[in-house]
Amino acid sequence: MAHAARRTPFERLEYALIVSSLLLLVVFTLQPLLNLLALSFSDPAKVPGFSGLSIIPDGFSLDVWTLLLQHPNVQRGLFNSIWMTATSVAIGVVGTALMAWGLSRPELPGRRIIFLMVLVTIVFEPGIIPDYFLMKRLGLLNSPWSVILYKAISAWYLIILVRFFEEMPKELLEAAELDGANPFQTVFLVVLPLARPALATIALFYFVLHWNEFFRSMIYLNDQTKWPLQVVLRQFVIEGDKIAIVGATNANNNIGLAQINIRALKAGMIFITILPVLAIYPLILKYFTKGTMTGALKG
Repeated sequence: MAHAARRTPFERLEYALIVSSLLLLVVFTLQPLLNLLALSFSDPAKVPGFSGLSIIPDGFSLDVWTLLLQHPNVQRGLFNSIWMTATSVAIGVVGTALMAWGLSRPELPGRRIIFLMVLVTIVFEPGIIPDYFLMKRLGLLNSPWSVILYKAISAWYLIILVRFFEEMPKELLEAAELDGANPFQTVFLVVLPLARPALATIALFYFVLHWNEFFRSMIYLNDQTKWPLQVVLRQFVIEGDKIAIVGATNANNNIGLAQINIRALKAGMIFITILPVLAIYPLILKYFTKGTMTGALKG
């Protein structure tokens, strides 16, 4: 408080401008999300006149959310997305961490050649047609593993972890060896716990990558029961197939369902797909800390 009192008028003006700019950015960021949420909770009869700037529901109705959460395609798509993304993240983080640790060791035979091969995959990334024929040759077409194993280890994320491991103090490894730790114990008990911020960052990258994947799912998965949520979202939002969402029988038997506006259905479906990303980010945010290894060499 004393420091704030000593500020000059120019500094107080500068501080006010910075805070105002950040608050304005927050408003611009949250407004589209809040608008979608408000639209999905609005009265179906008032949706056609709902403003694109409003963040307060016009009336209140749970018809859209009741329909979406009870729809079998949405339920299957959500389940498929969760387990496919979770499996992809687990494979990606473990595989990337172990490979990055090996490539970060100068004594690894053929280290430069292996690293060069990794860089080649970045420069000469194969297209969708070679990928398709590869999945066909492996017998993975119409299998969720064709989507899960796509970019199981990202070369970009691998380079990030390699650089992180290379900067790890050698004294930590030497101390572990003096305490009698073998290489596996050193990696799993010393290196990986200290690399939690980097691993959390990589996990978030893999999560966003695989959660938003829909193009290859459309190509590789012919069975609609295996579609992830993003493909279901495309059917609802881009194609605008209201009958596919509501169902012809339900629309004829339930007047309330027939009155639901497609805009509200799209808004609810979009919010369902982005909600997991909004929920998982605060959980991982706690690992984005500085000075994780501060004090590790003291004592």
